[in-house]
Amino acid sequence: MAEIRIGFAVTGSFCTFASVFPQMQRLAERGYSVTAIMSENAYATDTRFGKAQDWVRRAEEITGRPVIHTIAQAEPIGPKKLLDLLVIAPCTGNTLGKLACGIYDTAPTLAVKSHRRNGGPVLIAVSTNDALAASAQNIGRLMNGKGMFFVPFAQDDSAGKPTSCVADFEMIVPAAEAALEGRQLQPVVF
Repeated sequence: MAEIRIGFAVTGSFCTFASVFPQMQRLAERGYSVTAIMSENAYATDTRFGKAQDWVRRAEEITGRPVIHTIAQAEPIGPKKLLDLLVIAPCTGNTLGKLACGIYDTAPTLAVKSHRRNGGPVLIAVSTNDALAASAQNIGRLMNGKGMFFVPFAQDDSAGKPTSCVADFEMIVPAAEAALEGRQLQPVVF
């Protein structure tokens, strides 16, 4: 059986990193070859949720290879057919909007464009405060796109943040395995 190669793109929903990186680890532990891709902000911005270099180091320890963090590094993903699946976790509202509108100006968005040129599946793990507001149309557009799959998601604080949704990051592995089979894990919204 051929090795299955998964790209794991991390964008700037910094508050979710502590939940997302263990899922990258779980994929690697299941025998998948994982390549980390980080947006320029995720790669270089220190926040109250951790130092950028600590997150980069963790990704490199998990994957055993350098993090892809520039457009130039992401561009060969499609032409060289480097991935079987591309996961974006967390996927911010900003990234959702760019993908829905065909804007590819970060390493994760260009990785999607490059990977999709070969029809490769993409799995999106939403994390945005405006999922049920401005980002709702972008989620809908992407859900309607061929080869685009979503990690099941829900409102994370309906009283305090009524338009905010976040993926159930614990579902990344089963959602990834479903996407590799061309299936959307159900229910998408819970």
